[in-house]
Amino acid sequence: MAKSAVTTAKTIKLEQTGSAIRRHHSQRSTLIGLKLNKIGRTSELPDTPAVRGMILKVHHLVRIVDEK
Repeated sequence: MAKSAVTTAKTIKLEQTGSAIRRHHSQRSTLIGLKLNKIGRTSELPDTPAVRGMILKVHHLVRIVDEK
């Protein structure tokens, strides 16, 4: 019996709280990869180990608004 293709993927909603000015270029690139590049912007991303690692790298510049 085949499983249903409908899955409830977990997501994380992030908000950028700090500036990328005077940060290392790898942190700036990580913010762009997280679809953030200005203070106050929000982005909803899938909860995967790769995204969690990116958040850990710039944890001082972002805030987790909501986890679903």
